Amino acid sequence: MNPEELKEVLSLGETRSVEFKAHCQNANIIGQVVCSFLNTEGGYVVCGVDDMGNPIGIDAPENAAINLEQALRDTISPRSLISVQVQTVEGEALLVVEVPAGKDLPYAFRDVIYIREGQRIRKADIETIRDMVLRKQVEPERWERRFSSANLEHDIDLSEIQSTVTAVRQARRTYFRNDKNPVMVLEDLSVAKYGRLTNGGDVLFGKNPALRSPQIRVRAVRFSQDEDSDTYHDMKSFEGPLVSVLEQVFDFIIRNTPTVSRFLKDKLQRQDEALYPADAIREGLVNAFAHRDYADFSGGIAVHIYPTRLEIWNSGSLPDGVTPETLSSGHLSVLRNPDIAHVLYLRGLMEKLGRGSVLILRSCKEQGLPDPKWISGENRGVTLTFFATEVTTEVTTEVMRTLNALKGEMARRELQERLGLKNDEHFRKAYLLPALEAGCIEMTIPDKPQSRMQKYRMTQKGQKVLKLRGEK
Repeated sequence: MNPEELKEVLSLGETRSVEFKAHCQNANIIGQVVCSFLNTEGGYVVCGVDDMGNPIGIDAPENAAINLEQALRDTISPRSLISVQVQTVEGEALLVVEVPAGKDLPYAFRDVIYIREGQRIRKADIETIRDMVLRKQVEPERWERRFSSANLEHDIDLSEIQSTVTAVRQARRTYFRNDKNPVMVLEDLSVAKYGRLTNGGDVLFGKNPALRSPQIRVRAVRFSQDEDSDTYHDMKSFEGPLVSVLEQVFDFIIRNTPTVSRFLKDKLQRQDEALYPADAIREGLVNAFAHRDYADFSGGIAVHIYPTRLEIWNSGSLPDGVTPETLSSGHLSVLRNPDIAHVLYLRGLMEKLGRGSVLILRSCKEQGLPDPKWISGENRGVTLTFFATEVTTEVTTEVMRTLNALKGEMARRELQERLGLKNDEHFRKAYLLPALEAGCIEMTIPDKPQSRMQKYRMTQKGQKVLKLRGEK
């Protein structure tokens, strides 16, 4: 929830899914509210506002957020991914507690089960608890919660546990009873119990979980053409602990997508950046790993890189209540794999619940790319597609003249003379720089723009512009 969205929530007042609190020191009261949200449809607790939603602020908000998040984790069972964020509205620091609808009903706060009726919280009666328990018994246990056949002594990647401990310390999102004891760390992360590792724990911390669950492998391919083709430049299959695989797939994408060069105004100084924003790619991958259907033995994650688009596919469907149309505004999602998502959140890889799509859209917009698209359907999984900048024929007359005059590789003076231009500065500002900025031509020695050996040649985009404009 960004500041603008928070302002709107405050203006609407308290609802079934939103509750205001003036302070955050009383974790007992907030814990009851959070527990009731988990047992119903999820919601928000906003701390630091009065009953009318007017901001009054929280003292030492960063420390308050850490203390409150830790208190909620220690007192609510079973554990759930609850996010506490600091937001500033009208100059006042507020705490926003985001609570998803729980998947492991019933939830208890200090061993008491609370539910929500309208805007009222009450203790669950015997009949309500009985209904929750019976419903849970009817529903199959989540794949990530089932016990793995992995051996806690021999099949665990200890370095992955240590890197998680280090990342959690840096993010300051929880504390361990004994971070030197791997089994206790896994128990604190809710991925081990009774001396056994869960499937979720195996995916996150197993040396090679694909030996027991081959469907968790990730396949990545870079194709040479946009159309369906069997011709590819690079193809890899990745397996190992989840975060390690995620990083390897991310590196594969960066390695196999080109950089684009932008030129500072009135200067032949190049600024290189990735074709697709790195933070958007990483967020797309995190979402795929967190939301995929691990129980589908024919499923998995696949990355396909084409010259003008990037596709990230995962098995399963979008979370309950989420559609491709609602992703642009963010959402509180029901997590398919809350234990796996919880560890990713503690490591700082999932910053906010249901906000990854907003970050992806914003990053692409800031880089001048078309909006990415999500496609989801029954038995089709979810595909996130990033698009490269669309080729346009809208270039200046001077750029078109430059493209028509450029033959092979030409030095600046040679190109200027071919255009019949005598004024050096006019040629540079009206012809050369606009053609470079449009991506229609490029330097043969881009790292040394002032080199006396520098020449210029047409890019693929320049060739497409000529073709689309019908120029010879």
